[in-house]
Amino acid sequence: MLIGEVARRSGVSARMLRHYESLGLLRPSGRTGSGYREYSGEDIRRIFHIESLRSLGLSLREIGRALDDPGFTPSALVDDLIRQTRERIAAETDLLTRLRRIDAAEPAGWEDVLQVVAVLQALGSKSPAARQRAALSAGDEVPVEALVEAVLRETEPNVAGALRWALARSGADGTALLAKGLDSPVPAVRERAVRSLAELAGGEPTAHLRDALAHPDVVVRGHAALALGTRGVADAIPVLIDMIVDGRNDTDAADALSVLASDTPTADRIADGLVNRLGTGSGTGSGSGAGAAQRLPEVGGPAGHSTHGTTEAPARVRLTQSLADIPGDTASRALIELSQDADRAVAVTATYLLRLRDTH
Repeated sequence: MLIGEVARRSGVSARMLRHYESLGLLRPSGRTGSGYREYSGEDIRRIFHIESLRSLGLSLREIGRALDDPGFTPSALVDDLIRQTRERIAAETDLLTRLRRIDAAEPAGWEDVLQVVAVLQALGSKSPAARQRAALSAGDEVPVEALVEAVLRETEPNVAGALRWALARSGADGTALLAKGLDSPVPAVRERAVRSLAELAGGEPTAHLRDALAHPDVVVRGHAALALGTRGVADAIPVLIDMIVDGRNDTDAADALSVLASDTPTADRIADGLVNRLGTGSGTGSGSGAGAAQRLPEVGGPAGHSTHGTTEAPARVRLTQSLADIPGDTASRALIELSQDADRAVAVTATYLLRLRDTH
């Protein structure tokens, strides 16, 4: 079979067949009387073998070894091909992501394209300073997806703060993307997601923060509760009390409770919840305050913390301190009773707080 017919049947051009021959990959079995190359059935099978191996990404040199070296083993080469393919896919995926983000920015001209590319490259820089400058200078040209991805991966606190600020001021809706970050298997990513949601205004971020109050990650629950407390969402009360008991950002949690205690029913609910967690085995009387707490359902979050009678001494002091900025008669009566508590630290704290209340 002459080279033209082989090219037609195999789909490999005559030029490429000659190139294979020049590299020693393919040697026609014979020549016609006129000196034309003549390919046998075995030659054609080798051509198909070459093309098959090329489809796997092997170089022509590697194909030659694979076909001619009896001691050649494919396992190591296949493993290397897998690695190279994964790297190529990752690079192509990254390129596709960048192109989509540039398209989302709707550039009017090449200057706009170059500006978006510059900011995206800066956000991915190894220099924290460069990333921070990019975040602070980011404008409408930066797609929200890029900002969300950057804030979820950022490890430097100052840069992360700048990125959250840029995301909040962008006006674009990255809420759904941040909410997905709450389901990340990486705890640090979950924390970055909830902290970013906490800085976004509006009903949708608040709704996701409400859902996060039941999140299995105690850090996520805490940040959500603090944010909701400042927004006046009373659903955060149980988690905020849990934080005081556990000593996790307890000062911030107490401040959030004081913000929530803006009306009498909510203030009484908070006071009863705090006293309920203080415990009743303290040697106090059976009047209002702690006694009132016994008539209410126990207030606790999804972590299943201990309730009255089992709260440890340091936590009881923190709970007592948290009554300081809770207005109303319920909190006052609780402090009066706690001033007689068997735990001296609790009693002293309650007495001091009562004096402060009397002076206001």
